[in-house]
Amino acid sequence: MSDTSRYQIWQRAWPIILANAATPLLGLADTAVIGNTGSVADLGAIALGALLFNFVYWGFGFLRMGTTGFTAQADGAGDWAEVRAVLARSLILGAGLALMLVLAQTPIVTVALRLFSASAEVERGTESYFYWRILGAPAALATFALMGTLVGLGRSGLLLRVQLLLNGLNIALDVLFAGVLGWGVDGIAMGTALAEWTTLGFALYWVLGLLQRERDDLQVPFWPRQRIADWPRMLQTLSTNRDIFIRTLALLFAFAWFTNQGAQFGDRILAANHLLMQFIAFSAYFLDGYAFAVESMVGKAIGAGRRGVFDQVVRRSSELALGTSAALAMGLLLAGGILIGALTDLEPVRAEALRFLPWAALYVLLSFAAFQLDGIFIGATRSADMRNAAVVATAVFLLSDWLLTAQWGAHGLWCAFVVYVVVRALTLLFYLPGLRRDI
Repeated sequence: MSDTSRYQIWQRAWPIILANAATPLLGLADTAVIGNTGSVADLGAIALGALLFNFVYWGFGFLRMGTTGFTAQADGAGDWAEVRAVLARSLILGAGLALMLVLAQTPIVTVALRLFSASAEVERGTESYFYWRILGAPAALATFALMGTLVGLGRSGLLLRVQLLLNGLNIALDVLFAGVLGWGVDGIAMGTALAEWTTLGFALYWVLGLLQRERDDLQVPFWPRQRIADWPRMLQTLSTNRDIFIRTLALLFAFAWFTNQGAQFGDRILAANHLLMQFIAFSAYFLDGYAFAVESMVGKAIGAGRRGVFDQVVRRSSELALGTSAALAMGLLLAGGILIGALTDLEPVRAEALRFLPWAALYVLLSFAAFQLDGIFIGATRSADMRNAAVVATAVFLLSDWLLTAQWGAHGLWCAFVVYVVVRALTLLFYLPGLRRDI
């Protein structure tokens, strides 16, 4: 691949990097507001509440990922009617899932709180946070599908616009409700839900306008009902989404296990780990910019049957991701103490976070491979391989935690977490040659 092609990857990736980086900035803003105006219990409630919605929203992240792969492949084949049908199927599925979440909100939060080992005060704050934020669930799931379409089509500039609107409005409302008006944890949740609904309206307008402008099959209805209700394609969509759902649940279980095990060491370590996870989240979304670019480019290469393009995209994008992960890890080591101090004035939490900072930096350094391979397999819609790799990595993480925490305490937990992200990459690498042969 020529330097121009590498530059093209960067041109597609940088708006996605900015868009993704805006998401953990929200977590940083929420943490800073509560960390400087609330108590350790309030900070713990935000940590558990955010984790719970990671389960809810990341668990249904297949609405974004599945939409991306099928959209990119349809675009690569020049089938715009199928692009619109893919979006319609995802929106219908998202609406059904959102209805289920709203109806089952009480059992969800009740069961979740029984699984967490936190103080009664933290649990009360988490429950209140959940009931406010669940109001934005229908809008959030619909926006996932719209973002999947944008990623699949390589429209990273428009994706950036959507993400900046969502997170910029979210941060402003959270600062207003929680910081200025003093509504605390409830204000954080209210601001997020309101931002999600506002963003959905704008995203629908932008995406549907894009699909109309790019439409070259005027003899086919904008929403091709026969395509949307094509049962083989519908079953393929459901099968892919099922595998991605299982994969995501396995990953979320690993993150939940990490958070819950941290809570076993007390509220201070729980809060400190939450601070460090904000840095990891920032790095992850940053690295995912390359993975998102790969999703679209891999899907189009597969749709067009071009193995050579596939190889070039994978190699060059991975080189860029490796360099970026090294820079992020070094920056975290050098500036981590300053960043921790900016997020909270609670001295016991600061001290604990500094103790585990090197582990967080090591995780960031080694994590790029897992993200890149995720992007490759999402673009190829090889969901069964992703499912299997996630289950294996999670099982290894649990075993590592059992062995290492007994010897090293909280440091052992962090070591097991690093092992986990490495195993994720190794298991996906095992499947990569078979994916390539099938192109």
